Amino acid sequence: MTNLQNSKITLRAPEPEDLEIAYHWENNTDVWEVSNTIAPISRYILKQYLQTAHLDIYTNKQLRLIIEENQTKKAIGAIDLFDFDPFHNRAGVGILINNSSDRKKGFAAEALKTLIDYSFTYLNLKQLYCNITTDNKASIKLFENAGFVVSGNKKSWIKSASGWKDELFLQLINE
Repeated sequence: MTNLQNSKITLRAPEPEDLEIAYHWENNTDVWEVSNTIAPISRYILKQYLQTAHLDIYTNKQLRLIIEENQTKKAIGAIDLFDFDPFHNRAGVGILINNSSDRKKGFAAEALKTLIDYSFTYLNLKQLYCNITTDNKASIKLFENAGFVVSGNKKSWIKSASGWKDELFLQLINE
C-alpha cells in the first residue's frame, strides 16, 4: 500500500471528475458552520481550483485530498491541510465525511491517521491543529482518539443559528 492508503480508504488528489461532488459538498449548508463558510461557491471557482490542485502545498499553502472508500472506489469525503506554515512546520486539519450513512464506520479515523502519518513523515511538520465547536462531540472524539489534545477554548467564537458557540483549539505535536 502507498503512504496515502490503508485497508479502508485511499487519500487521492482531486480530479476534474470530482467537480460535481465537490460542488455539492461545498454548497451543503449543513456543514457551513464547521467550515466557516457563509456563501455558496460556483462551479467556475471550483473548476479553477481543480485546475491548480496539482500544485504542491508549498505553493498553495493548502492540500485537499479526496477520501475514497477502497471497496466501492466511491468518494465519500475530503480531508484538508490548510493554513500551511512552512516556517513553523504546522498546518490546520479539516475533514468531511459527507453522507451520514458513511459516518461511524471508521473512514474518518483512517483518513485522519493516514494524513497524520503523511504530514509528519513526508512533510516534516512539527504540529497539526484543528478547531471544533464544543457541541461537535463526534469530531472532538475523532481528533482526541488520534492523539490531539485540547489546548484552548475560544469563548463565544462561532455565531450560529442557535446562538454563540465556544470553539476548542486542539493540537497534535510531533515530539
